Amino acid sequence: MARKSDFSESFQSIKSRKSKNMRVFSDEDQARFEEMRTDFDDDMPQDDGPPTGDRWSIWWDSEPLQRGPEPRPAWVITDHGAVDYELGVLKTGKEADVFLIERAVPGTDRAVILASKRYRSAEHTQFNRAGDYMAGRGAKRSRDVRAMAKRTTFGLEQAAGRWAAAEFDALKRLHNAGVAVPYPVQVLGREVVMEFIGDGRTAAPRLAETRPDADELDSLWEQACESLRRMTELGFAHGDLSPYNTVVHDGRLVVLDLPQVVDIYANPLGMGFLERDVENLGSWFTARGIGRDEVEDLQAELKALAAMP
Repeated sequence: MARKSDFSESFQSIKSRKSKNMRVFSDEDQARFEEMRTDFDDDMPQDDGPPTGDRWSIWWDSEPLQRGPEPRPAWVITDHGAVDYELGVLKTGKEADVFLIERAVPGTDRAVILASKRYRSAEHTQFNRAGDYMAGRGAKRSRDVRAMAKRTTFGLEQAAGRWAAAEFDALKRLHNAGVAVPYPVQVLGREVVMEFIGDGRTAAPRLAETRPDADELDSLWEQACESLRRMTELGFAHGDLSPYNTVVHDGRLVVLDLPQVVDIYANPLGMGFLERDVENLGSWFTARGIGRDEVEDLQAELKALAAMP
């Protein structure tokens, strides 16, 4: 076995030779290496994009905890060779834009339409009331907390990523609790990919756009009450619930837009957000025939639930 001193002597010998001659390889070797490198580069594809579509599926770019909960729906495509097609913008908002994408496996009939919510970068966000919603949410690093408080570029970028992560986490927890929300497929950076609620490429109508008859109205109100109960039992308030971020699909009321979800215990404004959610959604129903006393009863019920240990 070679001794340590043998390796040290060999290393010193090479180092000395290199410093004297400033050359390690001969001209012939260098030319051969250059020829090999050129041939290899010529054989490699010059574009690493997919043969079709706008990008490779980002499914495998997300870590396991950044993917949707199991058991996953059969329509979720996890193939390595899948690609994403950009189909257009569904809607724009203060802090994010929602795009319609198709994730498909080329050469097969396997494809699914998804919603891709992309939070804007720091220089493009218009959402300025984040502090009220984020009160009680802890950041792991004090540097991030200070940067977000000062609204530096770095801080705003960190906040954008946290909005995406917060929405994905809320979707997972609410989905697991049986609340009617889109199934969360994955999160990656500032992008949340989720189930598209609609038919074909047509989004389901917002609650505010529907004209339900009496029976449908009663059903939708009961669904709204049940969603609010389950969210309260988890210690959550939506924070911005209204007939404009709930949609109706095949008679099912689905809750959307959850980045600002509020912890009603950790956030000092938590109970106020919960009351506002009930009032904003309840007002739409009372204007169409649901009794005001039902909204007040729901308020009292949720406050009692929230007060339970």
